[in-house]
Amino acid sequence: MTEGYIDNFLNDALPKLRIAVVGDIMVDRYVFGSVDRISPEAPVPVNKVNRISSVLGGAANVAANLANLDCRVYLAGLVGDDENAALLRGLLNDAGIDGTGMVVRKGHVTTTKVRVLGSRQQMVRLDFEDAVPFEREEEDALAAWLDQRIAQGLDGMILSDYKKGVLTDRMSQLVIERARRAGIPILVDPKGSDWHKYNGADFVTPNIKELGDCCGEKIPNEGQAVVDAARRLHEQYDFAHIMVTRSEKGITVIRKDGKVWNNPATAQEVFDVSGAGDTVAAAFLAAVASHLSIRTSLQVANAAAGIVVTKVGTYPIHRSELLKLWQEWHPNRWAPYKALSREETAEKIRQWQKQGETVVFTNGCFDILHRGHVLYLQQAAMLGQHLVVGLNSDASVRRLKGETRPLVHEEDRAVLLSALGCVDEVVIFTEDTPAELLSVLRPDILVKGGDYKAEEVVGREYVKRVEIISFEEGYSTTGLVQKIASLAKEGKL
Repeated sequence: MTEGYIDNFLNDALPKLRIAVVGDIMVDRYVFGSVDRISPEAPVPVNKVNRISSVLGGAANVAANLANLDCRVYLAGLVGDDENAALLRGLLNDAGIDGTGMVVRKGHVTTTKVRVLGSRQQMVRLDFEDAVPFEREEEDALAAWLDQRIAQGLDGMILSDYKKGVLTDRMSQLVIERARRAGIPILVDPKGSDWHKYNGADFVTPNIKELGDCCGEKIPNEGQAVVDAARRLHEQYDFAHIMVTRSEKGITVIRKDGKVWNNPATAQEVFDVSGAGDTVAAAFLAAVASHLSIRTSLQVANAAAGIVVTKVGTYPIHRSELLKLWQEWHPNRWAPYKALSREETAEKIRQWQKQGETVVFTNGCFDILHRGHVLYLQQAAMLGQHLVVGLNSDASVRRLKGETRPLVHEEDRAVLLSALGCVDEVVIFTEDTPAELLSVLRPDILVKGGDYKAEEVVGREYVKRVEIISFEEGYSTTGLVQKIASLAKEGKL
C-alpha cells in the first residue's frame, strides 16, 4: 500500500497542496569558471569566468522546491529595496511562487550569497547581508498576511530559519500558534542553540551538527547517540517530532513518546550539499500534508535529497525527477501480476511487521470489480501501511454463490485487485472461509464488511484486532448481474 500511496502522491496529490513558507529569504549566485594558473599579483588561483547564474536560496529555496513539486506556494520574509531584491522577485515570478508575504524594509540589504567555483569545486563564498531582527510592526504585518492565507486555505507551513532576523521568538510563536489553531502541520528547519521559540512545532529538522549545537556537545553520527540526544531535547522542548538529517546515514525521526523511524540515504555520489536540508524539509512536509505516514514521508524526503546532492549548487527538486526515480525503484508497480503462495505472502508480512508497519487483511469474492469494492478496499488500506486481500477461488465462489458464479476467473480477479494502488498482495484461497489462510498469514488487523459484530468474524483469533467497515450502498455484483440479465432479456444488449 505504501507504493500505491506514493504513486497517488506524486501523480495527483502534489498539485493540490497549498503551503506557506516563512523565514529568511536569500538569493544564491554562482560564478562558474575554470582554474589553470596562479595570479602573478598574489599566491591565489585565477578563475576564468564562464557564466554566472542566480537561484532562490534560504527560505526561498524551500519554496522553490515546493513549487517544482507543483505545489501552490506562498512565501513570506524580509527583503530590501535593492538590486538583489528586484532579482529575487524575478526569480519568484519565474518559479510561480506567490511572494506577497514579503515585507520590504528600506535600506535593507537583501541577503545574497555569491559562490565562486572552479572546475566544479567551490573556491570562496561572498556574503552580502544585514542580519537585523524583525521589528514588531513587521511581525504584525506578516501575521496579518498569514491570517488571510489561512482563511483562504492552507495545507502546511514551513519555518526556514537561517538566523538572519525574520524568525524572532515572537514571530516564530505567532506562526506556530496559528498553525496549531488551524490544525495545519508545521515543520521548522532550526538554527542556534536555543530552540524554545519553536515550541509547539510538529516537526523540527536539524542536521547532525545542528543537533549537537542545541545539545551543547558534538553528537556522534551513530543511531543510538542520535536517538538519545533527540530524547534529551524532547524533555527540554515541546515538539511532536525531531527529524535528524544524517548525511550519508539517512534520516532519523524521533517522536516525543520515544518511537523511532529510520530511513537510509540514497545518493550514490555527492557533489554539493547546498540546499539539501531545504529539499528534505519541502518534500517531507508535502508528504505529511498529503496525509502520508511518517515512514512513507521519509522515503519521499530521502529520495529527493538523494537527487539534489548529486547536483552542483542550490538545486530545487522536480516532481518529474522524483517520479522517474520512484519508477526505477519499483519496476514491479508496472509489471504483470505474479501470484504468491500463502507461505511467501506470510514471509512478506513478517518483513513488514519487523519494520514496525501495520498489515491489514480482508477477503472476498470480488466478482465483477465495482466502485463499492474499491471504496471498501481503500478504507481498509487506510488502517495500516499494507493491505493483503484474500481472494476466494472459483471453486469456493461456486459453493458460496451458486453454479453460475463467478463470472470472472480467479486469476483475472486477482490481476484486477493487484492493479489497485491500495492493495499490496492478493492471495487466492480454496476454503470456504479465510480461517486457515489467516492462521498462516497472521496480519495485524482483520477487516470485514457489512453489519457483523467483531466477535462473529471468522479468523479473529489470528489477528490483534477486528474492524468492521460498512459497504457503500447501491453497489453490488449481484445487482450488476441482475441489471445485465434484465437488459439482455429486453433485447437491449
